[in-house]
Amino acid sequence: MTHRERILATLRRQPTDRVPISTYELVGFGPWAWPVQEPSYAPLMAEITARAVALPLWGAWCEEGQPIERTRETWREGDFNVTRTTLHTPKGDLCTVQKETPSVKTTWTVEHLCKTREDIERWLSIPVTPGAVHTEGFAALDAEVGDAGIVLCDIADPICSVADAFEFGAFTVWALEEPALIRAMCDHIFPRIMHTLCGMTAVGCGPLYRLVGAEYCTPPYLPPRLFREFVTPYLAEMLTELHAHGCYGRVHCHGKIRHVLDDLCAIGADGIDPVEPPPDGDIPLAEVKARYGDRLVLFGNMELKYLETETPAEIDARVRAMMDNAKANGGFVLMPTAAPINIPLAPRTAENYLAYLAAGEKYGGY
Repeated sequence: MTHRERILATLRRQPTDRVPISTYELVGFGPWAWPVQEPSYAPLMAEITARAVALPLWGAWCEEGQPIERTRETWREGDFNVTRTTLHTPKGDLCTVQKETPSVKTTWTVEHLCKTREDIERWLSIPVTPGAVHTEGFAALDAEVGDAGIVLCDIADPICSVADAFEFGAFTVWALEEPALIRAMCDHIFPRIMHTLCGMTAVGCGPLYRLVGAEYCTPPYLPPRLFREFVTPYLAEMLTELHAHGCYGRVHCHGKIRHVLDDLCAIGADGIDPVEPPPDGDIPLAEVKARYGDRLVLFGNMELKYLETETPAEIDARVRAMMDNAKANGGFVLMPTAAPINIPLAPRTAENYLAYLAAGEKYGGY
């Protein structure tokens, strides 16, 4: 089977020759393909491109029907490029500050938009009337990937946008003390999200979507009752839209998922990632498989920290255990919980990724 045939059969619960092996964001196609051009990553990327299913993340972008004015300032602080963005909302200015450095492929937000109740009111005053949804890049990326895999369409749910507006500790306090205000923020942004999603499904983007944001509302941060208020009503509508177009919704949710899996199954989620093992998660892979494996396709459960710190023999043993716990009857995709973002790539990490690929091939057959 090709990588594309194998992942599609897994999503459809059809027989496959072996478990698909994913390396998550570490792919040779699409927006995350920077490792292909990075010399320390290039030899590993050649192996990944040949041996792992490619699931490159891709998302549409939506024009603002009523754009607001923005001001950006940039400067250097040591090794960091710093950007301050000011949103000139109808009720006053909101500011956010972000930092980046060439040696790490990520962005740190050091000042968030919402610090006070007044900031929340300003955020709620931002017009969210959506304009055109731009999906032009999907077909080209899908054609580029070809038999190597499928495009993983990426879209945030409302709580992702809302939580990102706050420093995370502050978000949890607002959510616990004033849930109606957080729900109002979710309701405010949701029509724009649905407009974007419907624009994607209308032109055939899919079939697999990653729905991002649920992890902000899992224990120990927030109780399950608030997960049911801030997450499931919106995901239910998004999943209904996906299913109407023959697509699958994979919920991205790090951390402790034991007490929300029933809720996700009840609203029709098709899959979940990254199914982290304890202590980062709170439910073993074997239990998730036994209780939910007939309803959820499981993507996981290899912690990135294992790939960065352990030995190839330890990685081999972990993959073997994962296969023993989850491959029976299909519905499992071997996948790390994240991807390395440091430059250069550590030799140990590269060696362990090769051991991971080899173990997946060795133990994943049906």
